[in-house]
Amino acid sequence: MPINVEFLYPVLALVVWTLILWLWMYATRIPAMQKAQINPDDARHPGTYGDRLPANVRSVADNYNHLHEQPTIFYALVFFAALTGGGDHVATLLAWIYVGLRIVHSFVQILSPKVTLRFSVFALASITLIVLAGKEVIRILV
Repeated sequence: MPINVEFLYPVLALVVWTLILWLWMYATRIPAMQKAQINPDDARHPGTYGDRLPANVRSVADNYNHLHEQPTIFYALVFFAALTGGGDHVATLLAWIYVGLRIVHSFVQILSPKVTLRFSVFALASITLIVLAGKEVIRILV
């Protein structure tokens, strides 16, 4: 069965977004560490210097880490669907919605102190992922 390559584009988009966050993280973290006079060798354990960095710098790093958590389920689910004949128009739309919500989540986490707003965006992304997973389960079982 042929793989719908367009269905995999959201995966590439989220990978690229994660790499952009990596750049953003170091573009803010290195100057902040220099300003706080933190020796990189003293900062080898996560959290040892967090209280000396501004919240906006920590937020970028936190979001970068978050992009390695739940999105791993997204990656596995999309590749599963692609390899087993999934990836129709509805699944592709759901995948793009998930990626869009994760990008919005990044901006909210980094630029806004509103945890309730961030949680709402995260919850919408999670529900989208659940719907996509449910769709795959139904497709496989029926």
